[in-house]
Amino acid sequence: MAVKKKKGRRIVKVLLIIVAVYLLMILWQLIGDIYSRLVNTHEIEVSEEWNGESYQASIEWNLIVVNRWNPIPENYSVELTVLSNGQKVDSRIYPHLQEMFDAARAEGIYPIVREGYRTEEEQQEILDDKIQAYINEGYSQWRAERTAKEWVALPGTSEHQLGIAVDINADKTKCTNDDVYAWLAENAYKYGFILRYPLDKQEITGTSYEPWHYRYVGTEDAYEINERGICLEEYFE
Repeated sequence: MAVKKKKGRRIVKVLLIIVAVYLLMILWQLIGDIYSRLVNTHEIEVSEEWNGESYQASIEWNLIVVNRWNPIPENYSVELTVLSNGQKVDSRIYPHLQEMFDAARAEGIYPIVREGYRTEEEQQEILDDKIQAYINEGYSQWRAERTAKEWVALPGTSEHQLGIAVDINADKTKCTNDDVYAWLAENAYKYGFILRYPLDKQEITGTSYEPWHYRYVGTEDAYEINERGICLEEYFE
């Protein structure tokens, strides 16, 4: 009889431990959500001089600022050139992109355009896939959405929809991504391209560091942005 009581108490203890662990997991998830909400709720002050669709529509196509606070102007249109791998870019940047890639290849670096122009529907699909990936990792729906939006822009706020931004990686049969990123960091501005999301500018751009994402602004402006070590948003302050 005493043995049965001891066995019963052990079972109760095990069940209590399981319940306690489960409750701790729920609590941890809630804490994570609260923390994510706190660290991701930030805004920057954007100069009224360039904030707003009317101003966006009035500036030159190569200097339009698109980010989470400044959507693509409604009247924006683009003529596209199809690259050899099927990616597309604004036809106006194609000669400069080709010139930059030719220069890189002459130095033993072999870049490719991994992502060019995207439609709004394609941008939404990428965002949805990212959210689902975080949910599959155990994130709550709310936290998955918040985290995904740190890496993927909302449709209508992505530079890829402009056609003048490209994600550049390596032909990995010939060099590495790091080789390409290093070369671009040193040389892209010479051809009118800037690193759009620098390492230390996340609070200003609203996007995490992306060493592969380059945006065409024109040679003169790219030189100045590079020389001053600033991002595109700061260029208009």
